[in-house]
Amino acid sequence: MAVGVQITDLVKSFGALRAVDQVSLSITPGEIFFLLGPSGCGKTTLLRAVAGFHQPDEGTIFIGDRDVTSLPPHARGTGMVFQSYALWPHLTVAENVAFGLKVRRRPRSEIRRRVMDALERVHMADRAQVRPNQLSGGQQQRVALARALVIEPQCLLLDEPLSNLDAKLRIEMRGEIRRICKQVGLTAIYVTHDQKEALSIADRLAVMRDGRIEQVGTPREVYQHPVNTFVAGFIGEANFLEGRVAEVQGGRLKIETPVGLLEARAAGTQHAPGAGVTLCIRPEAVRFVPAGAAVENLLEGTLRHTVYQGEIAQHELELDGRDGARVPFRAIELGAGLADTATPGQRVLCAIPVAQVEVL
Repeated sequence: MAVGVQITDLVKSFGALRAVDQVSLSITPGEIFFLLGPSGCGKTTLLRAVAGFHQPDEGTIFIGDRDVTSLPPHARGTGMVFQSYALWPHLTVAENVAFGLKVRRRPRSEIRRRVMDALERVHMADRAQVRPNQLSGGQQQRVALARALVIEPQCLLLDEPLSNLDAKLRIEMRGEIRRICKQVGLTAIYVTHDQKEALSIADRLAVMRDGRIEQVGTPREVYQHPVNTFVAGFIGEANFLEGRVAEVQGGRLKIETPVGLLEARAAGTQHAPGAGVTLCIRPEAVRFVPAGAAVENLLEGTLRHTVYQGEIAQHELELDGRDGARVPFRAIELGAGLADTATPGQRVLCAIPVAQVEVL
């Protein structure tokens, strides 16, 4: 049965460095929850505190209705999947998976049954008798996952488990990890710095910086409505424009920016005329339009560079600003479009839908 995880006011320091600083999180039963952030933000320290490898200086950790803050790792009901796989090379796949059950002194017949069940879940039952050095990186990661699952943990903890795999295998394993967690009904806490991993697997995620939580939400909420420039810049790419509110009317804001007057939705904002704001515009929100088009937030500029990447094309623009200023701007186009005829130096017109201008 899936259980929730409650972390309250957790603090962990290493000397003068406060790696986790008053973090509180509530993770619901059966949720795949991601801790996301740059290197050194405290996400792995927080995960290891939940696992029992770090004793917090302050705060509490509950798994289900049990206070596990001071319990050793083996008594917490968690299974851990490490970045390095950590498989024993002299043992077979089945023996690696069975290790945790042997430590718990389970009967041999139960060990055999549970090992094969776990290997079936990760599609590795046919490799039970081979050794890790005969497996690919993706297969080794599946074995590491089976080893964590076989002890039937209440909570699965994953520390950047896909970072050693190549791009194609990472994409494949993303889907497998989500499938397995949902099939088993596990609560999972997953650490990564890879935004695509988080967006494609997570039910919810927390973005961390300097030991603190910047924002918690679903992938869609955090991507579409970031709370600040750090979150917006870390989760995907973003163009930022500093501006000042000129008018609030009819559920919209009119904002003076270096590239002219732009409109944004006023919903959820408390900005009065004269207030300074930062606008976040995702590159994929940019639409190239012909001359004379009746569109919102029309901008003019010069195309400087295009990178064609198959399914998308990335365009580097310089928008016309006040007093002859040139404002760098990035656009992403799905498919070919402008990329078919784009030449550096050509003039372009583009539009930004009002709904795609986020006020931070």
